[in-house]
Parts: sequence; C-alpha cells; structure tokens
Amino acid sequence: MFKVASTSDFDVFLSEEGILEEVTARAHKRLLALQLNDAMKASKISKVQLAERLQTSRSQIDRLLDPDNTAVTLESLERLANAVGRQLRIELA
Repeated sequence: MFKVASTSDFDVFLSEEGILEEVTARAHKRLLALQLNDAMKASKISKVQLAERLQTSRSQIDRLLDPDNTAVTLESLERLANAVGRQLRIELA
C-alpha cells in the first residue's frame, strides 16, 4: 500500500539529509520569482524596462528572477517589489 508522507515527515527527511534549509530557500525563491513574473505581466513591464527602473543590467534582472539563485539581498527584493508596484512582506511563521 502507498502512503503519502505528511509535511512534517518530509521535513524530517530533508533535515536528516541535511538539505532542509536549502530546499526551503529554493522553494521560497521559486514562489517569489513566480509572483514577480506575474506582477511584471500584470503591469506590462519587460525585463529591459525593469532593468531600466532599477538602473541595472538585464543579466542582473535574470539573476534576481532566477528561482534557483537564493543569494538575493533584502534590499534587492525590496527594490524589485517597488519597481513592479508591489510591497515586499516578510514574516516568520
């Protein structure tokens, strides 16, 4: 019989493998990248326009929006959110 692991079981597994923090960070960044892309589409802002608003390069925008790149500063995230007309909210759960 097939058993679906609960979230806590999965967290325990990831923790035992020593990758819980890395997997969680990547999941959060992937969600943020999707939200930013949605906000860009809704505002009809291209990556080139976003780069101009942030006074940076298109390649830097690609790095910031890369769901696998978790090395992003809070300042960069705040600037990104403002550039697409949104607010950055961070909370501890």
